[in-house]
Parts: sequence; C-alpha cells; structure tokens
Amino acid sequence: MSGVRVSPPVLIKKQMAGIVNYVKESFDELKNNVTWPTWAEAQSLTVLVAVFSIVFALTVWGIDTVFSNVIETYFSWINN
Repeated sequence: MSGVRVSPPVLIKKQMAGIVNYVKESFDELKNNVTWPTWAEAQSLTVLVAVFSIVFALTVWGIDTVFSNVIETYFSWINN
C-alpha cells in the first residue's frame, strides 16, 4: 500500500492559511455582526459586575470563615 507524503513546509503553509482565515473571519464577525453596547450601558454594566464581584467575594469569605471556625472547633473538641 503506497501513499502520498506531504512535506512539512506544505503542511505548515496549510495550517498558517487556516489560522489567517480564522483571524480574518473573526474580525469580520466582530465588525459586522456584533452589537456593541453604548458607552452608558458599558459603564452601568461594569458597575454591576464590580458590585456583584464584591458581594460574591464577601460571601465566599464569610462561608470560608464559618467553615474554618467549625473545623477548628471540631478538632479542638476531639483532641480534648
């Protein structure tokens, strides 16, 4: 059984052409099909994300602190 061998430079050219095509199509998609928010919408959404992130971080910190205290209490209880 014989096959055709493709030399490495040909494979690299095909891969590069695919990557270049992907980047071109991505920019075309961003330019023509994406609906961008207004500046006011972007600002309000940024504030919303920041507030949610702070609330989420404080919640995780609180739960972590409670579990840490529970585990500390448990281990001090079983060591006595």
